[in-house]
Amino acid sequence: MYFIDTHSHLFDSAFDSDRDLTVQRAIDVGVKKIVMPAVDSSSYVGMFALKNSYPEVFYLLAGLHPTSVNEMANWQDELALVERLIRDSDKPFVGIGEVGLDLYWDKEHIEEQKLALCCQLDLALDFDLPVVFHTRDAFPQTIDLLEQYRGCGLKGIFHSFSGSYDDYQVLRSMGDFLFGVGGVVTYKRSSVAEVVCQLPLEELVLETDAPYLSPVPMRGKRNESSYTIHTAQFLAQLKSVDVSVVAEITTHNAERMFRI
Repeated sequence: MYFIDTHSHLFDSAFDSDRDLTVQRAIDVGVKKIVMPAVDSSSYVGMFALKNSYPEVFYLLAGLHPTSVNEMANWQDELALVERLIRDSDKPFVGIGEVGLDLYWDKEHIEEQKLALCCQLDLALDFDLPVVFHTRDAFPQTIDLLEQYRGCGLKGIFHSFSGSYDDYQVLRSMGDFLFGVGGVVTYKRSSVAEVVCQLPLEELVLETDAPYLSPVPMRGKRNESSYTIHTAQFLAQLKSVDVSVVAEITTHNAERMFRI
């Protein structure tokens, strides 16, 4: 039995004091593969260092996060970097992410976010790569934008999925999409569990979003990839199956999507 954490930022400075120990703890509990999405150009040095140190554990994504589009005056240069990295055949990227629309922090840059997202979706289609979507307070806008890609062969994962069941149905009809389940599903007042309960395991993957959004019973602490096991155990209870079934199916889903 082993797990894949499909979304972890272990290159983040939150792990500077114990990064190797954090990786070992993940391996020790059965998290044998970890996918790391980029946020912007500041991500890659740490990502490449982890990939070089643990080549069988880490898998990398290149992308420009929507909040980075908001915050960076040179976001178009950042977008060009993503394209150069993806086009460089020597770079070990298995997908594009995390990218998307985020209207929680800033609604003034929606057009720039949409442009950045479309450029990265086009790149994903050119290279037949999956996309990891970040969508916050923006499911209607995301769905409207993705309508133009319906039938184009788009595929990927909706990271930390927090949409409604109706959102899921519409998105699932648009492409080969999976839905990320992380620590939020374990929160008592979260509505995510109600939606996830309705989704088939065959369309789910596990994630942490470390160092953020730690699951119960680790809520309030820095999140890390080893905590994938807590989300898996909660999901097993939610689905009334053994945790080994959750491990087998979600691992297979992630391996298929990222071809790892």
